[in-house]
Amino acid sequence: MKTITTTLAAVALSSSAAFGHVAFETPQAPQGSTYLGVLGIGHGCEGEPTVRVRVQIPEGVIAVKPVPKAGWDLEIISGEYENSYDYYGTALSEGVKELVWSGSLDDAHFDQFAFRGKLTDSLVAGETVYFPVIQECDNGSYSWVSTAEHSDNDHDGADPAPGVLIIEADPHAHH
Repeated sequence: MKTITTTLAAVALSSSAAFGHVAFETPQAPQGSTYLGVLGIGHGCEGEPTVRVRVQIPEGVIAVKPVPKAGWDLEIISGEYENSYDYYGTALSEGVKELVWSGSLDDAHFDQFAFRGKLTDSLVAGETVYFPVIQECDNGSYSWVSTAEHSDNDHDGADPAPGVLIIEADPHAHH
């Protein structure tokens, strides 16, 4: 019984910490793979509902397709990449740069916002790629945009950006 209680306490503590930040359900992915990014939004802005979620797509993540959400409008903002990337024999020099979901998520509820994208070989194994997120409410917002270079200690009003650790590709896996 003591083991069950300890396990439940550990799960409760890790769950509450995860709900305090915008984070990916899967925090790592192999270099060169197709990644399903599922972001969890665990609260609104000081009691207010979330009305917009903006996700910036970093350089090196291409061919992005968002998952539409019932009751939410979806805007896809495209632009030119800094580099050209090979996408199964086709050169891609532009694509999705930002995804914007607009709707309403009550402060008392949790929801997920998802997209799929190709993690190019330009993303280095062992490094984290960050996806800055702006969570907007009617009278406030959270800027989940700080990276390892700009830690929480900067006191810049920004919270940690969700990131994906790029790991070595499995040479036997099919991307």
